Amino acid sequence: MPLDDCRLLQLPKVEDRRGNLTFIEGNRHVPFAIERVYYLYDVPGGAERGGHAHKNLHQFLVAMSGSFDVKLDDGHRKATFHLNRSYSGLYLSPMIWREIDNFSSASVCMVLASARYAEDEYVREYDEFLRLTR
Repeated sequence: MPLDDCRLLQLPKVEDRRGNLTFIEGNRHVPFAIERVYYLYDVPGGAERGGHAHKNLHQFLVAMSGSFDVKLDDGHRKATFHLNRSYSGLYLSPMIWREIDNFSSASVCMVLASARYAEDEYVREYDEFLRLTR
């Protein structure tokens, strides 16, 4: 099932008394080449992000600061992941409906994507998503 492809991945953590360092390399720490990076921040309390699926795009989400919940749905099953560590992230395969909520104060969600932005890549209506996954 597509939801089984989504999983938490641990990232390298180089510990140092002066501060820790974590890095991400495409096709090594995430299962795709990284073509785009963006981040969500200053999300007001109670707001939700996401609310869509991607047809072919792979993504990797990391809580760079603070925490948030990622609710996933493959059209058959649902799962929720709580992200709150900058050395761990959530891999999302294509055709997974996602909703991101429960943002803590000053949280930052970094997203790595396998392709550049393309509006026709999005499935923005949940009923259409269900039709495509059935």
